[in-house]
Amino acid sequence: MALSVTAPDGVPEIRPGDDLAAALLAALGPEDLVDGDVLVVTSKVVSKAEGRIEDGDREVWIDAETDRLVARRGPTRIVRNRLGLTMAAAGVDASNVAAGSVVLLPLDPDASARALRAAVAERRGVNVGVVVTDTAGRAWREGQTDIAIGAAGLAVLESFAGRVDAHGNELAVTAPAVADEIASAVELAQGKLGARPCAVLRGRADLVLAPGEDGPGARALIRAEGADLFGYGAREAVIQAVAAQPGARTPFGSPVDAAEFVAALGRAGITAHATAPDVVHTDRERRAAADIVAFAHGWHSTQTGDVDTDLRFRPVTP
Repeated sequence: MALSVTAPDGVPEIRPGDDLAAALLAALGPEDLVDGDVLVVTSKVVSKAEGRIEDGDREVWIDAETDRLVARRGPTRIVRNRLGLTMAAAGVDASNVAAGSVVLLPLDPDASARALRAAVAERRGVNVGVVVTDTAGRAWREGQTDIAIGAAGLAVLESFAGRVDAHGNELAVTAPAVADEIASAVELAQGKLGARPCAVLRGRADLVLAPGEDGPGARALIRAEGADLFGYGAREAVIQAVAAQPGARTPFGSPVDAAEFVAALGRAGITAHATAPDVVHTDRERRAAADIVAFAHGWHSTQTGDVDTDLRFRPVTP
């Protein structure tokens, strides 16, 4: 297999209202874009063309684009933004824009990708996949890499479910995030300071969908609230469990079963036992600590009106 990436020079500065497809195609020659290619575009130029440039304080716009705080370290905020993406500063960017202005992410990156794909098909008569990218950090790793925040006409996940290796072992990784891999590979050719906001990856036509099939988009790569094992930063998780606001439960995930809850209480030094699939008992001496552990695991204490000395817990129901 051979992959190639072409990142053309010559794309002009994009301004609100510009015809983005026309600007990109002008920089791509007839041989630079053929059936089965993947056209990759930075979210910055998509946002500029769509008029997502705003004046004002960056912190105010971060607040406006934030759905909830995930973690904070000094002035740095990692948030889940309105698109469901978890990233620094909600994706609000103050670079490559006039002082005092910021660029917000596209309102709907998947829709932006669909529109660009349709324009390419209409004007060049070729069937391509489209990826809209942005830069994000990674947990446990230094540095940043580009990821797909919008996609159209592309299988964003490549399924390996049921396949086996040469030794007969079933593959553990069943769905490589190929849209993210494409975004990262292409960024190597674009360069952060290269003024090359688009590129074409060739060699994975098997991932490009048929004309008229746009696929699920990059939104399919976003885990639902509560499905991620790291819904909060370490410090923020402690604060949320202590504060115990009902609206903060979802990122902790679904309630665990009684056995797992009892084990969690035990790891916190709290003796507990289950008397039924949905009832756990512990003593009242460490009620505050038990309630904190319970909140993080989808359980809550119940008031029975009894005068006994134990504390009863049940899983939270939707």
